[in-house]
Amino acid sequence: MPAPVTPDVLPHLDAVQKALENAGLTVYVGGTPGGRWTPPDKFCVLYPDPGMAVRESLADERTDFESMMQVTCVGGDVVRALWVAGRVRQALAAPLTVEGRSCWPPEDLGGPPVQRDDDVTPPLWYVPVQYRIRSTPA
Repeated sequence: MPAPVTPDVLPHLDAVQKALENAGLTVYVGGTPGGRWTPPDKFCVLYPDPGMAVRESLADERTDFESMMQVTCVGGDVVRALWVAGRVRQALAAPLTVEGRSCWPPEDLGGPPVQRDDDVTPPLWYVPVQYRIRSTPA
């Protein structure tokens, strides 16, 4: 019998990013590009955690996977930030596709109210929304 495969966060991160891009969103991972740039008036930034391999049984085979991913929805005004949040929710309403894994639909854990970022010029509005990502071996 082959050894169980320990799950990895990167294929899950790729699946979330692909789902968001397929929804027509501009997606950055881990932050926005530095230096001189002009952002689109609406985009999202994906902040993944490393996730963890979870026991599937008392046999201590850690083949199940859980991760928290924050999607920060950004817009040139409050309405645009909320528009991005709505598109993110639609994109992540279905199970993700990760090769060799059966994924649960991402669990929407919500976030705080929209906030204004005055550290950039012109100011932007943002709202972080967190999702729990889970999968088991296929």
